[in-house]
Amino acid sequence: MKAAGARVLLTGASGGIGQAAATALVAAGASVMLVGRSPAQLATQARALLRESASAAVKPQVEWYAADLTRTSSVAGLAELAAGWGCDVVVHNAGVPGFGRLEALDANEIAQVLHLNLFVPMLLTQALLPHLRALPQARIVFVGSVLGRLGLPGYSVYSASKFGLRGFAECLRRELGDTGIGVQYLGPRSTRTAFNSDAVVHYNRATRTSVDDPQVAARALLDLLQSGAPERFLGFPEKLAVRLNGLVPAWLDSAFAKHRASLPPLEVPAALSLECPPSPAATDVDTHSLMHSTP
Repeated sequence: MKAAGARVLLTGASGGIGQAAATALVAAGASVMLVGRSPAQLATQARALLRESASAAVKPQVEWYAADLTRTSSVAGLAELAAGWGCDVVVHNAGVPGFGRLEALDANEIAQVLHLNLFVPMLLTQALLPHLRALPQARIVFVGSVLGRLGLPGYSVYSASKFGLRGFAECLRRELGDTGIGVQYLGPRSTRTAFNSDAVVHYNRATRTSVDDPQVAARALLDLLQSGAPERFLGFPEKLAVRLNGLVPAWLDSAFAKHRASLPPLEVPAALSLECPPSPAATDVDTHSLMHSTP
């Protein structure tokens, strides 16, 4: 599937990888609907993308939709709008981090990671399938992580969400094998964005983990979309570790002693609760808004 002329629904569009992906897609001739939490940030991003594409022979459309995807009720409205807009590519890029020893994570944090990283992509995909099935060709791309196939100390919950996302993508790809819908999974390694906390930055330095710029993941996303490959993992030795982990996972257990030793000291959360309120950054986004960007 060529990016030129595609109509891409991109969640998590205002994050590091999301911004780089939007730039790469628009530069390749795709129209993009940006989805994120902040109307002001999305509007600014859309205007910048239109300015950058002003000299293109065929000017792509760039629109935005502000939604708080921590609220399950927002999924149906987004799916309806995307279908009406005619999207034929869905890029699930929205997510939240989860790092630290399992005992140090409270129930709200665990629930939010699993909800946004796994449950929301499943619901949004389900809601869009009737529309996508009616198209001659469509694509669903899940932006996961190398940690969706390689478990590291400190990432038990985050990896659980990404292992689940990769498994969902694999099952769905086989389920839709007799349709025109292609399903793909992209597994970037650690990427230099605000997604990483200070603790993660320290962990990466202590373990000598290589960190990519977000443009690396964006280029890989574009290549994956156009190649049609079912999945792709980024970086070396990460790609080798993914292969070995799939064949003989126990062989690698002892290879991560340095990672285990580099975890933050254990701090047990003061209280546990199964309530999962929206994150502070999203509490003001109750009403979804669509705006056609202007140059």
